[in-house]
Amino acid sequence: MSFGTSHPLPPLILDDVLGAQKMLSGVSRSTPIEGSRHLSALVGSPVRFKCENLQRTGSFKVRGAYVRIAGLSPEERAAGVVAASAGNHAQGVALASSLLGVHSTVFMPQGAPLPKVAATREYGAEVRMHGQVVDETLAAAQDYARETGAVFIHPFDHADIIAGQGTVGLEILEQCPEVRTIVVGIGGGGLAAGIAVAVKALRPDVKLIGVQAAGAAAYPPSLSAGRPVAIEPQATMADGIKVGRPGDVPFGIIKDLVDEVRTVTEDELSSALLLCLERAKMVVEPAGASPVAALLSDPKSFEGPVVAVLSGGNVDPLLIQRILTHGMAAAGRYLSLRLRLTDRPGALETLLGVLTVVDANVLDVSHVRTDPRLGLTEAEVELHLETKGPEHCRDVSAALRDAGYPVIG
Repeated sequence: MSFGTSHPLPPLILDDVLGAQKMLSGVSRSTPIEGSRHLSALVGSPVRFKCENLQRTGSFKVRGAYVRIAGLSPEERAAGVVAASAGNHAQGVALASSLLGVHSTVFMPQGAPLPKVAATREYGAEVRMHGQVVDETLAAAQDYARETGAVFIHPFDHADIIAGQGTVGLEILEQCPEVRTIVVGIGGGGLAAGIAVAVKALRPDVKLIGVQAAGAAAYPPSLSAGRPVAIEPQATMADGIKVGRPGDVPFGIIKDLVDEVRTVTEDELSSALLLCLERAKMVVEPAGASPVAALLSDPKSFEGPVVAVLSGGNVDPLLIQRILTHGMAAAGRYLSLRLRLTDRPGALETLLGVLTVVDANVLDVSHVRTDPRLGLTEAEVELHLETKGPEHCRDVSAALRDAGYPVIG
């Protein structure tokens, strides 16, 4: 979905981002930019990663959180701050508060990954587990703010937060002055809005493309309506950008300054995460890999040089295991199938011999003989295979069928 070509200055201006940059000196890291030969070949122009997954706390969130909390009055600081988050914002607020000597309370949902809960505590926050979903956690944090006088630190809908995130855009222009396109994931919109304010003020010729998970894409309908529209987000592995309604402040900026918003599928997200790990040696969470997913889905539609913002790297090891399996399947690197064979001595060995000929690596075999669906002389085998790509998957399936094995799933 594309929008207008004019880019009027929003209420938040470049000076706000430059002020945030000074404030963050010695606090946040100027994260590196790394090239990607694989994506550069696909796009036909240089592609580089802005590695916010290597930022303190593992994501860009500490930038905005620090600027927001540093701007509080002495009375507000004395009352403490409160936030609600399942991960990255929680850690950003915890670290920023500790650095500034402010007490922080962070509400997290009951199902939040244990490594993120532990990290938030280690950064100095008082963690309270509440609710099953982030909306319930958010309501609890806002109730706490009203009851105690603590300042609620919103994850994206505040000018100070956006100014802090905008320092990512300043660094991109310093590190890659030849950039023509910047691609960034969008949840509530704080990061994309901040980058837009900084970049469009200094380089209005640079194209900004936002990316959302298809199952949680609130910006396309909101931009069509000209106002923030709430949706019911579906399940997505990109939980870092799973937001049901754009923030009012970032929406106005994105509407005016971001050139295009695209959506990516779950398969594209998992393939992107796999590419980051294998080709770039980068641990990136699914939300952080969304710009890479957009590049993979339509590489020739981007004008280079391109900078893709890897916004975070906080991913639960158990989740990454599942996602990588999904990514390998989406890339044709992993094949699961079930088939039937005659239950006689040596039958399984003969089947495995067919797979050896087509060079498929067997990861797991499940052999079922006692099932009401099977005939007296039948057995069912479930195979999990490592393959070399979509064409190899087709070759393996064809070889099994040619050998007389009915593939049933």
